[in-house]
Amino acid sequence: QVQLVESGGGLVQPGGSLRLSCVASGFSMGYYNIGWFRQAPGKEREGVSSMTNGDAMAYYADSVKGRFTMSRENAKNTVYLQMNSLKPEDTAVYYCAAVYSGGLRGYGNRWTNSGLYDYWGQGTQVTVSS
Repeated sequence: QVQLVESGGGLVQPGGSLRLSCVASGFSMGYYNIGWFRQAPGKEREGVSSMTNGDAMAYYADSVKGRFTMSRENAKNTVYLQMNSLKPEDTAVYYCAAVYSGGLRGYGNRWTNSGLYDYWGQGTQVTVSS
């Protein structure tokens, strides 16, 4: 059974940090590009960060550049999203998603397209508030 499970969300004060994890089961992350998305109440789901499987090229939304860092450990079938200097506008449900990388072209220009991804997790809530 293919599954992605996020964890690490919670309540944090502005300026604080959280590290999200996403663990895959039922498939090998080593063949997939992984994305992090978020969705705030009343807003569309948006791409936050992504990373390719081979060369681990990372992409970030402008709103999180310099604050968020994505990493992956294929041996553990796990990806991480380190979030620093959190702001209230980062409050959202965060999802990880996986897309098979074989034959995938132009990923760097398409990674924010949620329709591209094959598998999704259930999400973890991040709330930034004082």
